[in-house]
Amino acid sequence: MTRQDKPPLPSKTEQETVTTKGHPSANGQCTTLTLTLGQTGQTDKSDQTNSNQGAVAPLALMLECGQSLSPVTIAYETYGTLNPQKSNAILVCHALTGDQYAASTHPVTGKSGWWEIMIGPGKPIDTDKYFVLCPNVIGGCMGSTGPSSINPKSEQPYSLDFPVITIGDMVKAQTHLIDHFGIDQLFCVIGGSMGGMQVLEWASKYSERVFSAIPIATAARHSSQNIAFHEVGRQAVMADPDWRGGRYAEQEKTPRKGLAVARMAAHITYLSDEALHQKFGRNLQERDHVTFGFDADFQVESYLRHQGFRFVDRFDANSYLYITRAMDYFDLFSENDGVLAGAFKNTQTRFCVVSFSSDWLFPTRDSRQIVHALTANAANVSFVEIETDRGHDAFLLDEPELLSAIDGFVKAGAKQKGLV
Repeated sequence: MTRQDKPPLPSKTEQETVTTKGHPSANGQCTTLTLTLGQTGQTDKSDQTNSNQGAVAPLALMLECGQSLSPVTIAYETYGTLNPQKSNAILVCHALTGDQYAASTHPVTGKSGWWEIMIGPGKPIDTDKYFVLCPNVIGGCMGSTGPSSINPKSEQPYSLDFPVITIGDMVKAQTHLIDHFGIDQLFCVIGGSMGGMQVLEWASKYSERVFSAIPIATAARHSSQNIAFHEVGRQAVMADPDWRGGRYAEQEKTPRKGLAVARMAAHITYLSDEALHQKFGRNLQERDHVTFGFDADFQVESYLRHQGFRFVDRFDANSYLYITRAMDYFDLFSENDGVLAGAFKNTQTRFCVVSFSSDWLFPTRDSRQIVHALTANAANVSFVEIETDRGHDAFLLDEPELLSAIDGFVKAGAKQKGLV
């Protein structure tokens, strides 16, 4: 989609509903909003063009599966202030089990934002300088339209009637959010893991709208091993008797055990063997001897159980199925006849690609493939492999080298773009 045939802006009077709630966060004032586009039965015509003053929105989101989704609500948080030129916006894309609460207190868990180490006044993503947007992906369960949303046709939760969505669909929905703010070009798009996939999708499909991109600990396509881990998680959810064929909400049930097991299995992939060994070893959990039973004898068992059952309080089981499937389907190679370089043809976007030495979920070779594809296009690309034993989740943690790399790249981009 070129700049000239971008989706037209929504009409605030007819097709768009925006609700706003301001509240303080550890990183200053933030705003929680939802943007709802569309009326049932009308479709998105992606080739339609309008002037910036022609406020006619796509009334349904056309999905890659061939179905349309309407209405579509996007829940998001904002931090900082959009400048008059609308040139200082940074889009933060979250990972599989993340949400829009990147730098503010989560309303369900009461915990701090998942990326407060990165976002805030004086931090690498400085909210005193930049306008930061973090949307919940469609298919999610924190306010954006997903399988737990009400289907206007049945007036019941969509459940498995929700159409299968892709990373491309998530990003397409985000373009309408950016249009809502009248932002022609994002200063930066940044995210790790599945968030990194969204960054790559933005840079591939909407490169003219992305000045700089920071994909962290990610890949241009999911490996067979990662698909296998996701399938184990999905089967755990669907094997829970309380899943009820996906209709658990209508029957006031929740497949807690299945979703917890899925989370436990996935959480192992986010850590390195060294990190697990250093944190737990073979230490026993509040006992001096093994019990010769199946209770949590080892600390690592207790930890995984805690992670699993804490997760089910804030995440929807069907959303887990849909979002993991979206990650599995992501493949910039196949979209470009097996040549990844084709995804970034003629790109003018500045890139900083980041990987971690102990990440076996998205190993450094995946990042190198992205770098090689960009280099083949003579793109402006920096690459950093950070030595750490903390595994995939290192992008969420206090890693000084990561913070320094992002800080330097963002500041250099801001200088080039004339923001400082």
